[in-house]
Amino acid sequence: MPKPIIDVIIPAYNEEQSIHKVLAEIPQHLVREVIVCNNNSSDNTANMAREAGATVVDQPEKGYGAACLKGLEHVHAKTEKPDIIVFIDGDYSDYPEQIAELIDPIVNKEMDMVIGSRALGDLEKGAMMPQQIFGNWLATTLIRLFYNYEFTDLGPFRAIRYDKLVEIDMQDRDFGWTVEMQVKAAKLKFNCTEVAVRYRKRIGVSKVSGTIKGTLLAGHKILWTIFKLI
Repeated sequence: MPKPIIDVIIPAYNEEQSIHKVLAEIPQHLVREVIVCNNNSSDNTANMAREAGATVVDQPEKGYGAACLKGLEHVHAKTEKPDIIVFIDGDYSDYPEQIAELIDPIVNKEMDMVIGSRALGDLEKGAMMPQQIFGNWLATTLIRLFYNYEFTDLGPFRAIRYDKLVEIDMQDRDFGWTVEMQVKAAKLKFNCTEVAVRYRKRIGVSKVSGTIKGTLLAGHKILWTIFKLI
């Protein structure tokens, strides 16, 4: 593949403390555009992102998947489509400079999708709650049993060929976004792999794992998505 066109999508809900840090560390020489999907934030996330040079699209409907889908609408409207879409969170838990490592298997090894695996990488103590670690293990074990695909994580930091993302036809509007992508990729027999990524404690409180309600809702949705797509 010649030098690919890469667009980055960042769903963001009340990330004014961290979004500028994420944007500052994205390797600009690799990326055409960074799209921050402002997910009904009540703080200054949108303005901070614009000041840092990102394109901001507003998604008033709360939901991780809804924010990502709004970002994809923006990309779909472009005359020149990207080759690769990278997804990364806006809370500064991932290391944006690892985008180069994430896209390498697509550019050089003909992979369709690459998951940044926190399980394989350097996980800072306390960066993931025990329920997150168990939930990832359970979900990836079920995917392996049902589809014979080896994933170790449902990490949000990921890269996928744009044409394959279109083929997947993503639908989930909240907690099931990452697992829907992986299950559909497995069903469609995409060439998938993982790269080890570093992961640190996020800035601010998690909207999912930071509350009992959020954890239960996310866990239920992930399992429901896996069984729904069988």
